[in-house]
Amino acid sequence: MTEDKIKEVLSKIKEPELNVDFVKLGFVNSISLNGNDLKLTLGISELPENVRSETIESIKNEFKKSFPEIKSVEVAFVQGITEHINEKKSSVLPGIKNTIAIASGKGGVGKSTVAVNIAVALAEKGFKVGLIDADIYGPSIPLMFDLKGKPGITKVGDKNKLVPMEKYGVKVMSIGFLMDANTAVVWRGPMASSALKQFMADVVWGDLDFLLFDMPPGTGDIQLTLSQTIPLTGAVIVSTPQEISIADAKKGYIMFEKVNVPTLGIIENMSYYINPDGSKEFIFGKDGGRKMAEEFKVNLLGEIPINTRIRAGGDEGKPSVLTDKDSEEIFGKIASDIIKEINKKNTERVNTPDVVIEI
Repeated sequence: MTEDKIKEVLSKIKEPELNVDFVKLGFVNSISLNGNDLKLTLGISELPENVRSETIESIKNEFKKSFPEIKSVEVAFVQGITEHINEKKSSVLPGIKNTIAIASGKGGVGKSTVAVNIAVALAEKGFKVGLIDADIYGPSIPLMFDLKGKPGITKVGDKNKLVPMEKYGVKVMSIGFLMDANTAVVWRGPMASSALKQFMADVVWGDLDFLLFDMPPGTGDIQLTLSQTIPLTGAVIVSTPQEISIADAKKGYIMFEKVNVPTLGIIENMSYYINPDGSKEFIFGKDGGRKMAEEFKVNLLGEIPINTRIRAGGDEGKPSVLTDKDSEEIFGKIASDIIKEINKKNTERVNTPDVVIEI
């Protein structure tokens, strides 16, 4: 049994959810062979325990059929994440599997709070996560992570590069680290776009499963710069239920469609308030996100209630996903659904390469 022959066997076995073999998916995490005892660590989708058990039995049977001399096969599963394969992305951000824009067409919808909690939720699931504060004019990520000081500098070849700051398992970069807290960024669009490019190319990110971009409101220079610099894995649109927010969120969706970036789903923030008696009060309207998701045939990833603990977590620099059970459940499910959608999109891309549209 060589590693190549072991992978040959695994290439005959399809992952149950994605219906593609473990090798093609990049879900073979480790192989350990000790005599005739084989140990495998494989990625897999979030599946019921009975389906996982059936898959383990299928793998064991396939190996025993292929290698009669084998004594034991031990299979451990971890949550699998596919990679968005693209040469342009790999040249700009080597070692990063997936890039996700967290966007909204309108300010004031809680997009940064959502981005921070999603990033931490992904890290809590064991993934390697980075977050770029792409809102150059209104950076809020340093406050939401309670990060102070400046990022380090290291030499890579003959070039100095920034080392991202890190907290709660998330690597973070923001213009807020590089400027005085009481200084406003008064730059024209090209300068802001240049800063975003530096946050990608001149920062030592290392290997990451996800690099999230907390985008500024609107559909301007920053959005186009990001879409043209790297082919994004996808975008997540954040909105409140009210019509004025949904109207702008639709513009954000259309912009990403024009630059060939798929929308992974829509998150409706501030969906409702839970009264002391348990009833729901729909302060900003009802079902705006759901109707938009149905109109554009994308996932509604979550409906997040108005919750003081979520707001306080942002102000105190400790994301509520770490301190509040309800937030942990809500953002944990959103993170899981984003992973499922990414795996689905990346699997579809195996036979349909990306097309980058120049604007």
